[in-house]
Amino acid sequence: MQRSLVERAATGDQRAFESLVRQAADRLFAIAYRILRDHHRAEDALQQTLVTIWDELPRLRDPDRFEAWTYRLIVRTSIAQAKRERRGGPVVELLPDDAVAGSSLTRSPAEIDAVADRDQVQRGLQRLKPDQRAILVLQHYVGLSLAEIADVLGIPVGTAASRLHYAAQALRAAIDADGRTIDLEERTA
Repeated sequence: MQRSLVERAATGDQRAFESLVRQAADRLFAIAYRILRDHHRAEDALQQTLVTIWDELPRLRDPDRFEAWTYRLIVRTSIAQAKRERRGGPVVELLPDDAVAGSSLTRSPAEIDAVADRDQVQRGLQRLKPDQRAILVLQHYVGLSLAEIADVLGIPVGTAASRLHYAAQALRAAIDADGRTIDLEERTA
């Protein structure tokens, strides 16, 4: 099914392209958001990627590689945008209304710990370089194997493994540093 949509879209069929976009847009936005850590910048990266997909789709040699190809485009666009804009402001995540209504008094200790752990990982990710966030997103969020990550990034599998290793180390170091900063602030308060 997707192969025929890709082939039709590559010949200029706008309805086929719209169908492909509906299938892929949420996933591509999520990848961009996790790399850029900003909703508006992720939307910009997605729009730029969709334009590139439309422009370059006729030159895609293997329609079965469409998904990996779109991952490559969104990752490259997101990293390029992050390097261009180098903004490091605070990340504010809006909670759904029902999450605000259910106060922490009704949450179990395990739920509170899970939120604290997620926040700690989010702060750690914020400290990483965009290309480090990208490789972690591809493995842990998208669920790609090392071979698939290497293919998406256009690098050898060994290089992907090395980059993943160093990105994980950097994330651990960022989380540890953040923990030490919080401990220091609590002691001085």
